Amino acid sequence: MKSRLLRLALAATAAAAAMLGSGCSTPHVQPWERATLADYTMRPDRDPLQTAMTEHIYFSREASSGGRGVGGSGCGCN
Repeated sequence: MKSRLLRLALAATAAAAAMLGSGCSTPHVQPWERATLADYTMRPDRDPLQTAMTEHIYFSREASSGGRGVGGSGCGCN
């Protein structure tokens, strides 16, 4: 009986490890799928009104504005 429970526990642990391992795998985007990801509708800033409203909500909630855009590449040369 104890051996059976041990086997069941090992099987459950192996199944959980397999599920966790497969959930963290990197998805491979095929070349023909990249066009869909690069579509204009996938851009978060495609609607200026929505962007302005989001900025306003962020400003009202956090009492700060700006900071979303970064000029230059971080090397200080701008």
